[in-house]
Order: sequence, then structure tokens, then C-alpha cells
Amino acid sequence: MPASPALPDSSQPDPAAARCDEFLGHPKGLYVCFFTEMWERFSFYGMKALLLLYLLKYHLFGDDAGYDLIGAYGGLVYAVPVIGGLLADRYLGMRKAVVLGGVLLVLGHLGMAYEGQAAKTVNGAVVRDEAALQVFYLSLALIIAGVGFLKPNISTIVGKLYAHDDPRRDSGFTLFYAGINVGALFSALICAFLGETYGWKYGFGAAGIGMVAGLLMFLWGQRYLHGHAEPADPARLREKVRGLSREAWIYLGSAAGVLVLWGTIQFASQVTLRLGSLDFTAALAIMLATLAAFLVWFFGFIARQCGKVERQQMLALVVLIFAVLIFFTLYEQTYGSWVTFNDRLMTKDMFGLANAADYKPTLPWSLFSMAASPPLMVAALLASDRGRDGLAKALVALLVLGLALATAHDVVLVPQTAGSLTYLGAFFIVVLAPLFSWLWPWLARRGRSPGKPVTMALGLIFAGLSFLPLVAAAEVAGGGAMASVWYLVAAYFILEIGEMCLSPIGLSAVTQLSVARVVGLMMGAFWLATAFSEVLAAQLAKIASVDIPEGGAIDLAAAAARYGELFSMLMWLGLGSGVAFLLLAPLLRRWMHGAG
Repeated sequence: MPASPALPDSSQPDPAAARCDEFLGHPKGLYVCFFTEMWERFSFYGMKALLLLYLLKYHLFGDDAGYDLIGAYGGLVYAVPVIGGLLADRYLGMRKAVVLGGVLLVLGHLGMAYEGQAAKTVNGAVVRDEAALQVFYLSLALIIAGVGFLKPNISTIVGKLYAHDDPRRDSGFTLFYAGINVGALFSALICAFLGETYGWKYGFGAAGIGMVAGLLMFLWGQRYLHGHAEPADPARLREKVRGLSREAWIYLGSAAGVLVLWGTIQFASQVTLRLGSLDFTAALAIMLATLAAFLVWFFGFIARQCGKVERQQMLALVVLIFAVLIFFTLYEQTYGSWVTFNDRLMTKDMFGLANAADYKPTLPWSLFSMAASPPLMVAALLASDRGRDGLAKALVALLVLGLALATAHDVVLVPQTAGSLTYLGAFFIVVLAPLFSWLWPWLARRGRSPGKPVTMALGLIFAGLSFLPLVAAAEVAGGGAMASVWYLVAAYFILEIGEMCLSPIGLSAVTQLSVARVVGLMMGAFWLATAFSEVLAAQLAKIASVDIPEGGAIDLAAAAARYGELFSMLMWLGLGSGVAFLLLAPLLRRWMHGAG
């Protein structure tokens, strides 16, 4: 497909043209990216909310094997985008990369809808449908590759819609990241509910259909991206290499990469390596080897190619990335041990209405409001194109009102499940984001900004404190009663305060503290730290693994004790590391030389 005409300077759009292409104060392309990412995150988190429960309840994995698989999967999901971003920058361009990623995601999520035969226990041994499991692993590989191409590139397109000095840039990214959390919020309410209530295939299938909606929205909205997503050098992409164009080789290589990932996800999650008296899953061994290689490069680079200021800033950055690793090791328990604890030992109904009222909804209203959102947004943008701004704003207001009413209905009146309650994380992000977006500038204007090291230390402390309600819940469950779901609500609320303190700051630190010529590599290191945290989170969650007997009943007191041990340990890990980073903060601030 021929490239769209590029602007003379893609980072400095013409002001007059920009004004004609705005809606609600931002480029219309922002809303295309918003809805593309919203649906991608809907599909991703919808599947993630179901994944562990599906493994444990349908394929009858043990807790250890289930945690190992979600850890290996999570690690690969956050590692592969480094490759996808590199290929888009050098060859494909962002449009082709996002479309490729979207297609792979659709195939992966729809493949997850194939269940095969449920596992069963025969004479004490678990018998599984091995063909269905291979389809499952292949689907995971497709999703990993799809995220690798889509996730890093859709964010880059948003940045290109604004000039570097455009004051709307930060608020534009705030709106874009709201799309991530809206997608995550409704994915749990829809996909997890459908999967646990009507059958796993319906939850996974809904995630796949959501990704189709996102891909169609992106393709339809190309007119609003004005060539920013096109390849930097189309001629180089078309150039023949051994009889095929570079573009064809990339697609063939991507298909081969999916096959490699198909084998890797099984190797990383199922193979255990031994070093002396220590056992490592292959996933953890791969991450440790990657960390060792990175540190060898890093210390060699700062020793030979950096001046004193650059060296200290890079050292400060690596320490802050280590804080990110610890934080997300704690955070990813929300899709691991928090889900199984909630499923086994906690109530689900927050308001006492979902199971008590005569009204029994068969489907969440969110399903209908989300289905209506793409046509409403398309209609709003088309109305704006025709100068009918009043109608366009009314359509957006209708869209927002529908989503809000659906959320209220589904949270209060629809019976919740362990998977659907993962919506709490995104819900609190949506609630807290406006407060924190006001708080940081307010503190800065008064000269009281705590700075990046202190803010990230506070994030770790809040992450540790989030486990305190769960320690209390485990004590209640140990007494033989189901713990109230409100312990989980409190835990999520405290955890998301920590995320608001740490996560945005971590990404900002990479761009501010990296030496310019290696900023891409250091951003890769940031995502690799997140990948490492997924694997570590899975290994730690195994402390609370519970052996479920053939009859399905578990010893509640013993299970509660194991969960209490895990949650207490993670609470002290968060608090201890937070205090350690507070003590390091003055040194880190000096090393940053005014960059935060």
C-alpha cells in the first residue's frame, strides 16, 4: 500500500491544518488511538483475568504449574515489544506494525475460545486434552507476538500527533492512558463474567471480538493520522532481498517467531533447571541470564563512554528501574495469588444486592455499552468533520453516560466472580488519575515536589501496605468464615495509590536520565524489568500454592495460613524496599543532577 504524503516536518504539524483536525481540543487521531488501545487492552486483560482460573479449573493444572505458566507468559509479553518497536522504527512503520499486531491478537484470542475436552481425574491421574492444550499454547504465542507489534507502536503514534512543544501533549497522553484503563475495567466485567458464568470460550471469544473492533477502528481512522504511522523509508521496505521484499521477510519472520514462542512458552513454564541445591524454572533462568548480560553491557558502557554526570544519571536510572521491578513483582499478584485467594476464601458481592434481589441480569450492561462505543465515536468524528460540533459532543456525552450507567449496574447488581473483580484495579486508576494529575503540579508550584526517588519510594510503601488488608482477610478465613470482599477492595485502593506514585514516574525517568544515544535500549531495559517482575511474581505466588484433592474440597484453615504467610512476606518486602529507597533518595537526587 503506498505511503500517505508526509508533512515537511512530522514533528511540527501546520497550525492551521491542526485546528481543522481537532475535536475537544485534541487531534482527532488521538481518539482513533484511544479506541484502538482501549480494545487491545480489553482483549488482553479480559484474557488475563480468566487465564489462571481457566488453567486451574478446566485443565486441572496444579497451583505451581498454573503460576509458572502465567509467569512465563507475562515475562514474554513484556519482553517481545522491544523487538516489535525496533522493527517498526527501522522498517515497517507504525501502521503496518499495529495492523500486524492486531491480526495476530485476533487470531490468538479467537484460538483461546477453542476449549477441547475438559480435563478429568482418572484413577488419581489427571487426563488432559493434549491437542486442545497445543492450540492453547499456540494462541498464547500469537497473543505475545501481537502485543509485541501493537503496544509499543500505538503509543508512538500518539506522540507524533503533537509538536514537541505542544502544551496539550501531556493531557493527550493522559486521555490515551485512560483508554488503557477503560479497556481493562470493562474487560473484567464482561470477559471474566462470561467466561466464569457461561463457559470459558465465551469469555475468550468476547476478548477476540473486542480486538476485531479495535483493529477496524484503527483501519477506519487512518485519515486522521496523516501519514505519521507510515514507514520512514518505503523504498527500503519494498527492496528485494533474495527474491522477496523486506516487508515479506518480516511477515515470514513473524510467523516463524510465533512458532518459536509456541515452543518457548512451554519450555519456559514446564522445564526446571538445577544449580547446586537451587531449582529454577527455565523462565527465571532466562531472565537471570538476560539481567546478567544487560549489567555487563551497562557497566562497560558507563565506564568507557560516559562522563561523570552521565554516569551518575545512568546509575540513578538503573536503581529506579530496580524499584519498578520490585513494585510490579508485588502488583502482579493481582492476577495470581489475589485471584485464587478471592476465588477460594472470600465473598464476592460488595453490596448484598446481586444475589438477594429478584432482578437477575443475564448479561452485563457493559457488553452493550462497549458494543455501542465504536459506532458512537465514529459518528461523533464524522459529525465534527461536517462542522456539527454540538451533535459530536452530544454523541460523546451519550457514550460516556452509557459506560458510566453500565458500570454502576454491573458492579452493584451483577454477581461478581474472582476474575471479574480484577476490574477494581482499573476502576481505582480511573478514579485516582484526576486527583494525582492535579496533585503533582500543585506541589511543584509550591516548591514541595518530593522528586522522583521519594515518589517511587512512596509507591513501594503503598504496594507493601496493600497486603495488610489481605493478611487480615487470611486470619478471618483461617477461622472458618469466608472473608469479606471489602478486604480486597481496600487492598486494591491502596495498591493503586502506589501505582499512581510509581508507574508514570518510572517511564518519565527513562526519557530524562538516559544518555540520548541509548534511550531506546534503556526503555527496553524498563520493559524487561517488568517482564522479570512477572516471572518473580509467579515464583513468589507458589508459596501459597494449595493442593486440591480429587473431590475439590480444600482445607480452608491450611490454605488461609499459606496465603497469610505469602501476603505478610510481600507486605514486608514492599515496606522494607520503600524505606530503603527513601534512605537512598538524597544520593539519587544528587546523581540525577536536576533531572527530577
